[in-house]
Amino acid sequence: MAYFDAASATPLHPVARQALLASLDDGWADPARLHREGRKARMLLDASREAAAEAVGCRADEVVFTSSGTRAVHSGVAGALAGRRRAGRHLIVSSVEHSCVLHSAEVFEAEGGDVTRVCVSRAGAVDPAGYAAALRADTALACLQSANHEVGTVQPVAEVAEVCRAAGVPLLVDAAQSLGWGPVEGDWSLLAASAHKWGGPSGVGLLVVRKGVRFAAQGPVDERESGRAPGFENLPAIVAAVASLRAVRAEAAQEAVRLRELTARIRARVPELVPDVEVVGDAERRLPGIVTFSCLYVDGEALLHELDRAGFSVSSGSSCTSSTLTPSHVLKAMGVLSEGNVRVSLPPGTAEADVERFLQVLPETVTGVREKLGAPAPAPATAVRAEELVVDSLGKRCPIPVIELAKVFGDVPVGGTVRVLSDDEAARLDIPAWCEMRGQEYVGEEPAEKGTAYLVRKVG
Repeated sequence: MAYFDAASATPLHPVARQALLASLDDGWADPARLHREGRKARMLLDASREAAAEAVGCRADEVVFTSSGTRAVHSGVAGALAGRRRAGRHLIVSSVEHSCVLHSAEVFEAEGGDVTRVCVSRAGAVDPAGYAAALRADTALACLQSANHEVGTVQPVAEVAEVCRAAGVPLLVDAAQSLGWGPVEGDWSLLAASAHKWGGPSGVGLLVVRKGVRFAAQGPVDERESGRAPGFENLPAIVAAVASLRAVRAEAAQEAVRLRELTARIRARVPELVPDVEVVGDAERRLPGIVTFSCLYVDGEALLHELDRAGFSVSSGSSCTSSTLTPSHVLKAMGVLSEGNVRVSLPPGTAEADVERFLQVLPETVTGVREKLGAPAPAPATAVRAEELVVDSLGKRCPIPVIELAKVFGDVPVGGTVRVLSDDEAARLDIPAWCEMRGQEYVGEEPAEKGTAYLVRKVG
């Protein structure tokens, strides 16, 4: 089985396994106690904090260990906002942040705060000017991921940090996806990360709060971790997490070159091997191991299951693979095709042969899924209305509305239109994306008696 879902979780690094087993014998005692066992545990904790600080590029007393990367984000956002309450109640985030950042923003809004969500380009990157425009006199905090978890696009953190610093606003960076590859550049104020993203054990997060940043920990606190992460530290897991971070950093430069070549190969060859595919994310400013593409006329969940049967573990941002039946907020914010979405994220050590086998298997797999969706589908209900066809796709989920649009489009004369009736949220994203890929005009949407009508004009 080829595991191509490292952006979700990376397999435990051998160094992490060794450190975890070793520290189970020496790191079980309470590091806050003064007896011999406690002092031994404290030495391990202090050494881990020093090593983590070195990897991040900060002071050791600025680092605290949390129970997860999500907890680090939640604590960091809440603490920074509370610490700067006098400055105001305004928060800035990008529209493609990880859900844990967006959930923190939603809680802040529910409590009366004001949130600005900065838009991104079609490649998934923010423009520093967007953050500059969003800054206000009452802005308490800005958040920006170092790199996107779904499409791999690297964000201009240093430039945004400079803009925020000039305005006196702290910037919190979610570095979960990038910290294993190197420190985050720029004059940021807070940073969060998660060990299972770089080959450490799950259940360990990092929260860094720079000296001078106003911060007020929320909720019950105790004397541990500077009062910012209450509860007994999972010391064996912390030791393993930091040991693996140092190990992957030592290998990062060489491995990044190798993985970039493999993902560049996937980006180039998938559109050659599979028709009607959109490769998404920035082609240059990107993480080494992530490549994402979307296939027209494909059910994302069906495609993932078929690839799993073929021996490949991948993930997807298609609405068909989620319980909410809505497309990924990242793909939606980028305005790219969401149906048939596949994210390939290669862990360090991925074999070139596995990538080649994936490229061999993918075309046949996509073709098979498309045939299953297209062959049994009933002919769409249509009605002619002065060079306009009406396609009734109500009650049908992705990618059926786009498939039915494509089937009738050849019957429309140049200048004619197709009105697609759909009650699937994904159609709002996928029909305009189909138009862009096909060079046709997306006219817009209109309210319908049921669902929404999406208008497409044939231009050639």
